[in-house]
Amino acid sequence: MTADRPFIELHELVAPIADGCFLAIPKDESGVAMAATRALIRRGVKDLRLLCAPVCGLQADLLIGAGCVASVECGAITINETGVGPRFRAAVQAGAIEIRDSTCPAIHAGIQAGEKGLPFVAIRGIIGSDLLAHRDDWRVVDNPLADDEDLVVVVPAINPEVCLFHAAWGDRYGNVWIGNRRDLARTAHASSTTLVTVEAIHDGDLLADERMAPGTLSATYVSAVSLAPRGAWPLEMTRRYRADMAHLREYARLARSDEGFARYLGAHVLDTSVAA
Repeated sequence: MTADRPFIELHELVAPIADGCFLAIPKDESGVAMAATRALIRRGVKDLRLLCAPVCGLQADLLIGAGCVASVECGAITINETGVGPRFRAAVQAGAIEIRDSTCPAIHAGIQAGEKGLPFVAIRGIIGSDLLAHRDDWRVVDNPLADDEDLVVVVPAINPEVCLFHAAWGDRYGNVWIGNRRDLARTAHASSTTLVTVEAIHDGDLLADERMAPGTLSATYVSAVSLAPRGAWPLEMTRRYRADMAHLREYARLARSDEGFARYLGAHVLDTSVAA
């Protein structure tokens, strides 16, 4: 991305997401790059190590069902109010993917450690949970600053290779406006590469506008931007369009079976003539 060519095509945007990439994706309401996800599936990416930051829905379920994912770390994968992602459930039950079970506070804390350049962070609230028995990279230690016994859990920093999300605006300087979705900023800070699709082009410099600057992620942390109107559909884009609940319910119904998921994939992902 350069000053004279600030926006690139969708297929160029997802090109850095290689097989085996450690990819971070956001929760549904934070801005999900669904158009980019469909392009990624069409390209046939494999063996992604998926990080849900901290819970995901349709995006993760689609990637798993399409055979793009080798492992997933998440607090949960659910399709809105319809329940657990059907392709996620099927893949876990079949042993087709590795599941790194986690919890929202641990993922958030790991990302915060990653953005600060720390090797680990101590958190509370997990001691007594059966999660500890399944995470050999978490440690229970005594707080060295306490006078009495004070056990805490140490979790490693999380530094994704790529962070992918959708935002409302991007400008020709490479800045993107994320509003109050500070989780996107933290994940971008922690990641080596941040790829963003945007609804529209902002006329001007987002960081020079006092109204927009507080909600803007600087181009310092943005690797590439692609213009993708309605790029979060069928998920929501705050203040622009709501989630297409009828579509999500239909997906949840079809994706319960291999045959139904294949029909959905053919109609809504592989068929590029279908408008998003």
